[in-house]
Amino acid sequence: MFKFLKEKLGNWTKKIVKKAEESNKEKKKIKVPKEEKIFLKKIADKITKIKISEKEFEAYSEELQMLLLENNVAFEVAEKIIKELKLRIIGKEFLKKEIEEEIKEALKDIIEEILIKPFDIIEKIKEKTSKKEPYVILFCGINGSGKTTTIAKIAEFLKNKGISCVLAAADTFRAASIEQLKKHGEKLEIKVIASNYGADPASVAFDAINYAKKNFINCVLIDTAGRMHTSKNLLKEMEKISRIAKPDLKIFVGESITGNDAVEQARSFNFSIGIDGIILTKADVDEKGGTALSISYVTKKPILYLGTGQQYDKIEPFNREKFIKILGL
Repeated sequence: MFKFLKEKLGNWTKKIVKKAEESNKEKKKIKVPKEEKIFLKKIADKITKIKISEKEFEAYSEELQMLLLENNVAFEVAEKIIKELKLRIIGKEFLKKEIEEEIKEALKDIIEEILIKPFDIIEKIKEKTSKKEPYVILFCGINGSGKTTTIAKIAEFLKNKGISCVLAAADTFRAASIEQLKKHGEKLEIKVIASNYGADPASVAFDAINYAKKNFINCVLIDTAGRMHTSKNLLKEMEKISRIAKPDLKIFVGESITGNDAVEQARSFNFSIGIDGIILTKADVDEKGGTALSISYVTKKPILYLGTGQQYDKIEPFNREKFIKILGL
């Protein structure tokens, strides 16, 4: 997972360190006065320190930008990383033996700042249900992103935590979507509230919330249509569902491997309904990792979970520290 970005960041760091070492050595050779041997030791001590100039950084900044873009990091995010790294390392003296680690540490800090710290859904649900009210989660995202399967995974995850759920089949547009959710419901032994195709999705969500209230169910998970995010009708439909269902949490589900497409989708849904968090699917086959960085930066919302396979248990809470460690920083 994310091995390409890890390898390339490491290689880039080594290149700029080597260039800085060579440049610093040349400068020291010029400055060492042969007749003043008394200063030789002081100079030798200084040689153990390296300073990266703006010229040296600029020589490699384009290469860093390209490797970030190639690894699904959005252009504006790549620019942010380079700008911040430049501020943190240019003109500062580093010990020769520590410079590579210092650059990695700077990158680590920048990435950690970009990734919004995720919150605990379980805590939020328990807080709401303590007031005898169901916690409502609305899921959005385009078709093919694994949204419906992700809802089933979350339902299983919550069930294992002792939280009861009901599923709302509010995708009344896509063929077989209702049957798909019902099949998941049967496997998980979780009630699915559904209507006919073409029915008002907002009314399905409303019925599911009422069912949860009457039957003292903790959580309502609402599936929605996923036509292309550029469709004005879809976004208006999402706004209506959100207005009527008044969800406590709005989650965007996107594919980790689609890069900028997922970022633009999240941006559109965030503009339309104001998402609260993100779930990225297919993280197990994502060798780049840039989507996670980009989507969090663009929406200013946290990644909550990563989908890592098709089975119900193949979902894990997103961990910033683990993600950064996987990147090799």
